[in-house]
Amino acid sequence: MDAHRTLTAFIGDLLLMRGDPLEVARAARSAADTHADGPLVLIFDDASGRQVDLDVGAAAADGGASHARPRPSGRPGRPKLGVVSREVTLLPRHWSWLGAQPGGASVTLRRLVDAARSSSAGIEAARQAREAADRFMLAMLGNQPGYEEAARALYRGEGGRFAALTDGWPADLRDHARRLAAPSFSTDPNEDERP
Repeated sequence: MDAHRTLTAFIGDLLLMRGDPLEVARAARSAADTHADGPLVLIFDDASGRQVDLDVGAAAADGGASHARPRPSGRPGRPKLGVVSREVTLLPRHWSWLGAQPGGASVTLRRLVDAARSSSAGIEAARQAREAADRFMLAMLGNQPGYEEAARALYRGEGGRFAALTDGWPADLRDHARRLAAPSFSTDPNEDERP
């Protein structure tokens, strides 16, 4: 488990807690015990924006590391096609080229992947921030006025427009969506770079 992983929990529209999985598990358990008939406690992974299922009883007992799981996406994958996870399919000409490289195919592939990762790190971070914000917004704010336009502004990189469209949303949810989205904007999210 990533030592820097943070989760954010909400009870209804209110922020309950943001922190490491153990802290969030304890807060969620306490809130669930205190407000048994109240709104649900929903927990989100800050890196992905995905809702996670957290076994708050077991997590509080053993540190929470093994009990925070992303919710299943409902997509079965492609097992009928014979696709195996982490399998790379290349054409013969690709294998020939890789085999001729110093160090062979594995070294060359690792080098190519590392080069691609370092050259597109900022672009990748912005993409991940957009996707995390979008997942969170869809789950928690999809029925809010201006949601669709805010999502469009998010994907267009229009920080000022995104901020303006989200102003009327419940404060804690809005602020979390903005926090997740912030790395995706190349400029100040309060300053729209497009007319």
